Amino acid sequence: MSDSNFSPGQGSFGDGGPAGPPPAAAAPRPSRSPLVTALVVAAALILLLTVLAQFWTEIAWYESVDFVGVFRTQLVTRLLLGIAGGLVMAAVAWSSIHLAYRSRPIYAPSPETQAMEHYRQLVEPMRRTATVAAPLALGLFAGLSAATQWDTFQLWVNGQPFGTTDPEFGIDIGFFVFTLPWINFIIAFLTMVLVVGIIAAAFTHYLYGGIVVGGHTRTTQAARVHLSVLLAVLVLVRAVAFWIDRYNLATAKSTRMTGIQYTEAHAVIPTKAILAVAAVMCAILFVSTIWTRSWRLPIVGVAVLVVCVVAVGGIYPALVQSLKVKPSEKSLEVPYIQRNIDATRAAYGFNDIKVESYNTKTVAAPGQLRGDAATVPGIRLIDPNIVSPTFKQLEASKGYYQFPDVLDVDRYMVDGKLTDTVIAARELDLTGVPDGQRNWLNDHTVYTHGYGVVAAKGNTRDADGRPTFFESQIGQKGALDPYEPRIYFGESSPEYSIVGGGKKEFDYPDPNGTGQITNTYAGTGGVSLAGINRLAYALKYKEINFILSDAVTGESKILDHRTPRERVQRVAPWLTLDGNAYPAVVDGRVLWILDGYTTSASYPYSEMTSLNLATEDSVTRTKESVQAVQAGQVNYVRNSVKATVDAYDGTVTLYQWDEQDPVLKAWMQIFPGTVKPLADIKGSLMAHLRYPEDLFKVQRTLLSKYHDRDASTFYTGQNFWKVPDDPTQSAQGSALLQPPYYLSLAMPGQSQPAFSLTSTFMPTGDRNVLSGFLAVDGDAGTATGKRSPGYGTMRLLETTGGTVNGPGQVYNEMRTSPVTSKDPQLSLTLAQFITTTQQQGAATVTFGNQLTLPVGGGLLYVQPIYVQAKSAGSYPRLSAVAVAFGDKIAWAGSLDDALNDLFGGESGAKAGDTGTSTPVTPAPGTTPTPPSSTPTPSQSSSPAPSTTTQPTQPNEAALAQALKDAEAAYAQGEAALKAGDFAAYGQAQDRLKEALKRAVEASPQGTGTPAP
Repeated sequence: MSDSNFSPGQGSFGDGGPAGPPPAAAAPRPSRSPLVTALVVAAALILLLTVLAQFWTEIAWYESVDFVGVFRTQLVTRLLLGIAGGLVMAAVAWSSIHLAYRSRPIYAPSPETQAMEHYRQLVEPMRRTATVAAPLALGLFAGLSAATQWDTFQLWVNGQPFGTTDPEFGIDIGFFVFTLPWINFIIAFLTMVLVVGIIAAAFTHYLYGGIVVGGHTRTTQAARVHLSVLLAVLVLVRAVAFWIDRYNLATAKSTRMTGIQYTEAHAVIPTKAILAVAAVMCAILFVSTIWTRSWRLPIVGVAVLVVCVVAVGGIYPALVQSLKVKPSEKSLEVPYIQRNIDATRAAYGFNDIKVESYNTKTVAAPGQLRGDAATVPGIRLIDPNIVSPTFKQLEASKGYYQFPDVLDVDRYMVDGKLTDTVIAARELDLTGVPDGQRNWLNDHTVYTHGYGVVAAKGNTRDADGRPTFFESQIGQKGALDPYEPRIYFGESSPEYSIVGGGKKEFDYPDPNGTGQITNTYAGTGGVSLAGINRLAYALKYKEINFILSDAVTGESKILDHRTPRERVQRVAPWLTLDGNAYPAVVDGRVLWILDGYTTSASYPYSEMTSLNLATEDSVTRTKESVQAVQAGQVNYVRNSVKATVDAYDGTVTLYQWDEQDPVLKAWMQIFPGTVKPLADIKGSLMAHLRYPEDLFKVQRTLLSKYHDRDASTFYTGQNFWKVPDDPTQSAQGSALLQPPYYLSLAMPGQSQPAFSLTSTFMPTGDRNVLSGFLAVDGDAGTATGKRSPGYGTMRLLETTGGTVNGPGQVYNEMRTSPVTSKDPQLSLTLAQFITTTQQQGAATVTFGNQLTLPVGGGLLYVQPIYVQAKSAGSYPRLSAVAVAFGDKIAWAGSLDDALNDLFGGESGAKAGDTGTSTPVTPAPGTTPTPPSSTPTPSQSSSPAPSTTTQPTQPNEAALAQALKDAEAAYAQGEAALKAGDFAAYGQAQDRLKEALKRAVEASPQGTGTPAP
């Protein structure tokens, strides 16, 4: 590019110049219609009012939950960043245009400059407007971009030290987590601003003759100075970027791992420093054009910089990788792999996992479960993923109640014993309201809430395969202490409801007649609709009935943003939330409990993983009420917060759960007073907190590789595992991961069972065998309010010894096993049972959750089997249980009988499910009692075994159970007769006869023994 001097006027910063031709007379503008003007004004006014209404209702909502500080902090930070970012962009763009125009050359027209005269004439009428409007538009977009970084800015300002330094630079990890993201944003933002400024300056100089492009390209001195300064600043910013990129390598993801490897440490990091120095020198060369009046030096500098980027930044590291690293990759990379292993285990919270070799036995022997007598009774057979239709059919009462398609697992004291529980809230379902009753008034002022919870024991069932409910039936007292049953805030609540003000709301149908029980909301939650609030909400929801309806008064309240996840996310936007909220009855209230995670993608060396992929399994893919965590790539996760939402008044409470998490400490400093300390968690709530499922999924995903702490074997990948597919879904053609399961069990070395979350592992490849079993202690604490010291302890059993079949192989063997059940009522193989039941076309057979337990010195598989008739109103019933140990399969109508069959007689441990609501233990030396369940079609077609009466000692346990079953059957029959349900009455009479027969057989006179 040449720099020939222009005419004497060049470089002047005056506004003068040759006068152009007089402007043509402006054509008269057509008059605008008053109607059009009125419509435009009205539309603008409505838009303004809608925006104001949205803003007003947001403030009112945050005030109603006492978190207005969260809204204010976000708003102020966004505004300040937006204004600052917008002003910087607008100032650079405006100054570039303005200075270029002011320094335009003054010269006589020439053939080289005459070509642009036409465009200057076109631009001139709108120049002044464009000079202001264009920078403002650019500033608006830049401001919006800057405003989205409010959280990055706040974390930078309030960052906390981790107390751990990274192994490459020796800098506290807090720099990478809190400071580095903000620096990266500033570099990217300034680069964007300077590029826009350079483009704007170059275009204006070109338009007004400061740059002439042709056979002999020339620039004026003013244009050269202006552009060289902007380019120098841009190159300086890139020099900083080169230097900062050294730190970004600590979180860069490669095909092998996340973090710095040998080539980066010995080639890339030094070259980044060299490039930073080269960029500074290049910037100096750009500035030198002010005195040299030539572009030659900066052009040479840019060329050298490009060569350095290609050669030093690209070719040299590639040569190091191929010539030095590849031939000795394992020995050179092992130290860096070890960094990755250590950082990943620390960042995901499983650095202290207890790993134990488990010499698995595969032969089932009599009495083998005797040492696990405390674990076997807690085996949870009620599958929360299957029994939702059962809950709905038996406990919904009416069509306008519903339960989620996946129920929740908790634990409650029942009859003085801590019991695994399947629980769900009975929520409102407006789609079940008859069409004739669907209108705005009913939908938003009458049907406003659900009612109560339904809870069943996890390890028992009733005689006919139904869950054993201990909290059920609207209006009746259950085993739980009295509590406020109304569910105004839940996972299925309507978008908004208007409550209070003396208005009667539907509670539930009157059980004594055809009327209904009503109630008036008296909770503290919600936003008052007094005064201007009515108009604001009418505009927000575009509903005139807020103003016209007499059901809305100044004493009314509006309940909106009602789902637990939404409420917690709004008051804690910095949290990543677990995919499932679960209800618990605590201190007379129904509370939704939700786990919150603090995350980061900037922890050095820790493996990057996608939360939505890591938390996805067969449940999240096939059910609607549970979802995977919707978040991106992270490499640091902590369950830092336990959140609760009161189902009656919507109160949101956040509790600090991880007192050591620096990310949580930063957020607590940003939003002071929003998170309560751990000490504020009452014992009644602590007893229902559990280890979060989604965190466990992420950890097991990482543990499939990072259970191996030795970098040498990690390099080869020969010891990598995988999470098994869910066999019940794989059989249906979907390869989806098996979900983890909550249940109470005692791991080897534990004296008492603990409420745990479990999963299994298999080797990578096609071998369908188990390589590991993982369990984490999920008991958060007790009623004393103290956090359990064992909570969060992860235990991993690495199988050795006998080969343990994997979930898919066990599932297939269960379905095809030729072993005949010893249960007299199920004297056929499981394959025959499935075929017989389904071929008749009247029912379907579904396998429930496949539980795995380390008992008896090996690994025991337990899988409940449900049968559901295809007739209307049917629901899944727990009809049988299949078990497997080693290569042996057994199945029966109850877990007791199946275990006794599997281990060759009396198992040595009392199981929890016997087909009735009360566990029964077979006495030593006796034949297990068949389950008292409704016969299946296949059972009824089998001839009853003949018996002979032989003198024997009375079986007191069997006699007591038989009498208890007879009493229960009689009561059920009387209830059915009173209700006019003659079919249920006949079934109860059959159960009564069967129970009386067992009572006679267990009496001292004789007992029924199958004839040979």
